[in-house]
Amino acid sequence: MFDFEKVQGYMKKWQDILRLRDWDIKLEFVTKEWRKTGDVKIDQADKTAILLINNHNPKVTNIEEVIIHELLHIKLWGMDQMIENLLHCVYGEDESDPKLEFAATQFMEMLEVTTQDLAKAYRDLGADDKSVCFGRIQQQADEEWK
Repeated sequence: MFDFEKVQGYMKKWQDILRLRDWDIKLEFVTKEWRKTGDVKIDQADKTAILLINNHNPKVTNIEEVIIHELLHIKLWGMDQMIENLLHCVYGEDESDPKLEFAATQFMEMLEVTTQDLAKAYRDLGADDKSVCFGRIQQQADEEWK
């Protein structure tokens, strides 16, 4: 599994590169079954965040890219919240409304794709580990041949 000090070093490196120096970010390893490799919990008003990394059964191996991806979510958090609020202004608060559900799903998918594209670009520009991880798609390919 991942070495905490090494992962924390990546977090500090990319926190500086992404100009998140004014944020207090804590790294935590998740050591039980979890469907994600990484996640971030954000308090924008306090400029604090907890970066969660799956150290039990990660879905990808390039942990530096995961760190970059999660830190980019902090960078994009204000825009993320603005769009979510806009969706609720337009479609209302009823989470079961198919129009709201459609718009929110489209937005979240686009946010993830954009964040991952940016993470790959930063990985290629300055990561120690520039390897591409095929994670989910490799799992699908492996299951195809079972």
